Amino acid sequence: MSLLILVVDDDPAIRLLVSCSLKQWGYSAIAAENGKEAQKQIEECQPHLVITDISMPEMDGYELIEWIRQHPTFRLLPVMFLTARTDTEGRIRGYQVGGDAYLAKPFELNELYAVVRNLLERSQLISQFMQWEWRLRLQQQNMEQQQGKTYNTLHYPSSQEEPTVRVDTPRYNPYQHQQERTTDTKTFDNFSLTKREQAVLQLLVKGLSNAQIGSSLYLSPRTVEKYVSNLLCKTGTNNRVELACFARERHLINS
Repeated sequence: MSLLILVVDDDPAIRLLVSCSLKQWGYSAIAAENGKEAQKQIEECQPHLVITDISMPEMDGYELIEWIRQHPTFRLLPVMFLTARTDTEGRIRGYQVGGDAYLAKPFELNELYAVVRNLLERSQLISQFMQWEWRLRLQQQNMEQQQGKTYNTLHYPSSQEEPTVRVDTPRYNPYQHQQERTTDTKTFDNFSLTKREQAVLQLLVKGLSNAQIGSSLYLSPRTVEKYVSNLLCKTGTNNRVELACFARERHLINS
């Protein structure tokens, strides 16, 4: 299915020329005489690109682009100005309202084709990236729901409660880990480790970086950093080295 492009211009000759050229290049094209008509076409047909004039009756090109950028559904829609206005102020305003490209009349068809192709390719890449990011986020949520149940539980939760690893341990001090601790001087912190935190901790102790941990667990480095921060907070340690020592001493990882 070919990509759909909306041509907005009050000059019927320009609408016909641009529409026919787009079709010859393998695209589908629809046309509108002004911004008001273009709004209806965008909502009904959802084009992949808009090529618009600036000076038009009822609603000009600037107002049309402002409406597009404020509309949640179409705010990323690529827009190209095709206009007889060549003054610097006009071009600046065009970019300020959200235009992606600016081509002055009269124009060469090969230049128009180059700009159209560039805008569509960039838009498709952005769309693919957003879909990939959404699928990855959904996959992570599903994995956390399926694997987020903790193991090695030391207490027995109810059927509606997520199992967690309950650990009662004194706050870690790296300079006193070889000293004997007495019951009278211990200050206990009660914390829990989810299964995902346990997995991150297991790889962190092995010396893997956030990127390497993320690659192993199918997580982004930023998500891994969040888990590491949670572990530092829960254990009261100050850095990854202290956290690794703490985990080994408390047998929080599998040998």
